Amino acid sequence: MSQLTIKQPQNTDVMGHEKLHQYLTFLVGNENLAINILDVKEIIEINTITRVPMTPQYIKGVINLRGNVVPVIDLSARLGRECSEVTKRTCIVLVQVEHNDESQLLGMLVDAVDEILDLPEANILPPPDFGADIRNDFIQAMGRVGDDFIILLNINRVLSVKELSQLKQITDYEISNSGSAT
Repeated sequence: MSQLTIKQPQNTDVMGHEKLHQYLTFLVGNENLAINILDVKEIIEINTITRVPMTPQYIKGVINLRGNVVPVIDLSARLGRECSEVTKRTCIVLVQVEHNDESQLLGMLVDAVDEILDLPEANILPPPDFGADIRNDFIQAMGRVGDDFIILLNINRVLSVKELSQLKQITDYEISNSGSAT
Protein backbone atom coordinates (compact mmCIF):
# COMPACT_ATOMS: atom_id res chain seq x y z
CA MET A 1 0.00 0.00 0.00
CA SER A 2 1.31 3.45 -0.84
CA GLN A 3 2.41 5.97 1.77
CA LEU A 4 -0.13 8.47 3.11
CA THR A 5 0.71 12.12 2.77
CA ILE A 6 0.01 14.71 5.41
CA LYS A 7 -1.49 17.85 3.95
CA GLN A 8 -1.11 21.01 6.00
CA PRO A 9 -2.76 24.38 5.46
CA GLN A 10 -0.72 26.82 3.41
CA ASN A 11 -1.23 29.71 5.84
CA THR A 12 1.57 29.21 8.39
CA ASP A 13 0.26 32.02 10.65
CA VAL A 14 -2.84 29.93 11.37
CA MET A 15 -0.73 26.90 12.30
CA GLY A 16 1.21 28.82 14.96
CA HIS A 17 -1.84 30.18 16.80
CA GLU A 18 -4.59 27.63 16.37
CA LYS A 19 -4.94 23.98 17.27
CA LEU A 20 -4.92 21.60 14.30
CA HIS A 21 -7.18 18.55 14.03
CA GLN A 22 -6.11 15.58 11.92
CA TYR A 23 -8.49 13.65 9.68
CA LEU A 24 -7.99 10.60 7.49
CA THR A 25 -9.48 11.32 4.07
CA PHE A 26 -10.73 8.58 1.77
CA LEU A 27 -12.85 8.09 -1.33
CA VAL A 28 -16.29 6.54 -1.35
CA GLY A 29 -17.54 6.57 -4.92
CA ASN A 30 -16.40 9.92 -6.30
CA GLU A 31 -16.75 11.70 -2.96
CA ASN A 32 -13.90 12.59 -0.62
CA LEU A 33 -14.90 11.99 3.04
CA ALA A 34 -12.96 12.04 6.30
CA ILE A 35 -12.98 10.75 9.88
CA ASN A 36 -11.00 11.89 12.89
CA ILE A 37 -7.57 10.25 12.84
CA LEU A 38 -8.02 9.29 16.52
CA ASP A 39 -10.86 6.94 15.46
CA VAL A 40 -8.55 5.04 13.08
CA LYS A 41 -6.78 1.98 14.49
CA GLU A 42 -5.28 0.55 11.33
CA ILE A 43 -5.60 0.48 7.53
CA ILE A 44 -5.35 -2.91 5.86
CA GLU A 45 -5.54 -4.30 2.35
CA ILE A 46 -8.52 -6.40 1.39
CA ASN A 47 -8.12 -10.10 1.91
CA THR A 48 -10.89 -12.66 2.19
CA ILE A 49 -14.22 -11.29 3.42
CA THR A 50 -16.62 -14.01 4.52
CA ARG A 51 -20.24 -13.11 3.76
CA VAL A 52 -22.65 -13.76 6.64
CA PRO A 53 -26.18 -14.78 5.58
CA MET A 54 -29.22 -12.69 6.46
CA THR A 55 -27.36 -9.45 7.19
CA PRO A 56 -28.12 -5.97 5.86
CA GLN A 57 -26.64 -5.11 2.45
CA TYR A 58 -24.16 -2.67 3.97
CA ILE A 59 -22.56 -5.42 6.07
CA LYS A 60 -20.03 -6.86 3.65
CA GLY A 61 -19.11 -9.75 5.98
CA VAL A 62 -16.36 -10.57 8.45
CA ILE A 63 -12.59 -10.88 8.27
CA ASN A 64 -10.07 -12.76 10.37
CA LEU A 65 -7.74 -10.20 11.87
CA ARG A 66 -5.00 -11.94 13.84
CA GLY A 67 -7.48 -14.53 15.11
CA ASN A 68 -10.31 -12.07 15.83
CA VAL A 69 -13.58 -11.85 13.92
CA VAL A 70 -14.04 -8.27 12.66
CA PRO A 71 -17.24 -7.17 10.88
CA VAL A 72 -16.71 -5.15 7.69
CA ILE A 73 -19.13 -2.40 6.69
CA ASP A 74 -19.38 -1.28 3.05
CA LEU A 75 -19.39 2.47 3.74
CA SER A 76 -20.85 3.29 0.32
CA ALA A 77 -23.86 1.03 0.93
CA ARG A 78 -24.20 2.31 4.52
CA LEU A 79 -24.46 5.85 3.18
CA GLY A 80 -27.32 4.76 0.93
CA ARG A 81 -25.36 4.37 -2.29
CA GLU A 82 -24.41 1.44 -4.48
CA CYS A 83 -22.18 -1.27 -3.00
CA SER A 84 -18.47 -0.66 -3.53
CA GLU A 85 -16.64 -2.38 -6.35
CA VAL A 86 -13.41 -3.90 -5.07
CA THR A 87 -10.35 -2.58 -6.94
CA LYS A 88 -6.60 -2.47 -6.35
CA ARG A 89 -7.00 0.69 -4.23
CA THR A 90 -9.91 -0.60 -2.11
CA CYS A 91 -8.97 -1.07 1.53
CA ILE A 92 -10.40 -1.54 4.99
CA VAL A 93 -10.12 1.21 7.59
CA LEU A 94 -10.30 -0.34 11.05
CA VAL A 95 -12.04 1.84 13.64
CA GLN A 96 -12.91 1.39 17.31
CA VAL A 97 -16.47 2.43 18.18
CA GLU A 98 -17.35 2.96 21.85
CA HIS A 99 -20.72 2.74 23.58
CA ASN A 100 -21.61 2.19 27.25
CA ASP A 101 -18.03 1.26 28.19
CA GLU A 102 -17.90 -1.40 25.47
CA SER A 103 -15.88 -1.15 22.30
CA GLN A 104 -16.23 -2.88 18.98
CA LEU A 105 -13.54 -3.07 16.31
CA LEU A 106 -15.07 -2.57 12.87
CA GLY A 107 -13.74 -2.48 9.35
CA MET A 108 -15.00 0.13 6.91
CA LEU A 109 -14.61 -0.77 3.25
CA VAL A 110 -13.59 2.36 1.30
CA ASP A 111 -12.63 2.80 -2.35
CA ALA A 112 -9.25 4.38 -1.57
CA VAL A 113 -7.45 6.05 1.31
CA ASP A 114 -6.23 9.49 0.29
CA GLU A 115 -4.26 11.43 2.94
CA ILE A 116 -4.03 12.69 6.48
CA LEU A 117 -5.38 16.23 6.51
CA ASP A 118 -4.49 18.86 9.15
CA LEU A 119 -7.39 21.26 9.65
CA PRO A 120 -7.31 24.34 11.91
CA GLU A 121 -10.40 24.79 14.11
CA ALA A 122 -11.44 27.84 12.07
CA ASN A 123 -11.82 25.57 9.01
CA ILE A 124 -14.17 23.14 10.79
CA LEU A 125 -17.72 24.34 10.26
CA PRO A 126 -21.12 23.03 11.37
CA PRO A 127 -22.88 20.60 9.02
CA PRO A 128 -25.50 22.01 6.65
CA ASP A 129 -29.15 21.83 7.69
CA PHE A 130 -30.12 20.58 4.23
CA GLY A 131 -28.76 19.71 0.83
CA ALA A 132 -26.37 16.87 1.67
CA ASP A 133 -26.93 13.47 0.09
CA ILE A 134 -25.78 11.87 3.37
CA ARG A 135 -28.03 11.67 6.42
CA ASN A 136 -27.44 14.82 8.49
CA ASP A 137 -26.85 12.82 11.68
CA PHE A 138 -23.91 11.07 9.94
CA ILE A 139 -22.15 14.41 9.39
CA GLN A 140 -20.07 15.68 12.31
CA ALA A 141 -18.86 18.83 10.53
CA MET A 142 -17.65 20.26 7.24
CA GLY A 143 -13.95 20.83 6.70
CA ARG A 144 -12.95 23.77 4.52
CA VAL A 145 -9.91 23.00 2.37
CA GLY A 146 -9.14 26.00 0.17
CA ASP A 147 -12.34 26.72 -1.75
CA ASP A 148 -13.69 23.19 -1.29
CA PHE A 149 -15.43 21.35 1.53
CA ILE A 150 -14.98 17.82 2.77
CA ILE A 151 -17.58 15.98 4.84
CA LEU A 152 -16.27 14.95 8.27
CA LEU A 153 -18.21 11.85 9.32
CA ASN A 154 -19.38 11.11 12.85
CA ILE A 155 -18.28 7.49 13.07
CA ASN A 156 -20.41 6.77 16.15
CA ARG A 157 -23.52 7.84 14.24
CA VAL A 158 -22.62 6.08 10.99
CA LEU A 159 -22.22 2.94 13.11
CA SER A 160 -25.03 3.51 15.63
CA VAL A 161 -25.87 1.47 18.73
CA LYS A 162 -28.51 -0.48 16.82
CA GLU A 163 -25.97 -1.52 14.17
CA LEU A 164 -23.43 -2.39 16.87
CA SER A 165 -25.83 -4.89 18.42
CA GLN A 166 -26.42 -6.42 14.99
CA LEU A 167 -22.66 -6.64 14.48
CA LYS A 168 -22.23 -8.38 17.84
CA GLN A 169 -24.87 -10.93 16.82
CA ILE A 170 -23.05 -11.48 13.50
CA THR A 171 -19.72 -12.02 15.26
CA ASP A 172 -21.32 -14.42 17.76
CA TYR A 173 -23.12 -16.26 14.91
CA GLU A 174 -19.90 -16.62 12.91
CA ILE A 175 -17.93 -17.89 15.92
CA SER A 176 -20.59 -20.38 16.97
CA ASN A 177 -21.14 -21.75 13.44
CA SER A 178 -17.56 -21.97 12.25
CA GLY A 179 -15.40 -22.09 15.36
CA SER A 180 -13.22 -19.37 13.79
CA ALA A 181 -13.34 -16.95 10.89
CA THR A 182 -11.83 -17.84 7.55
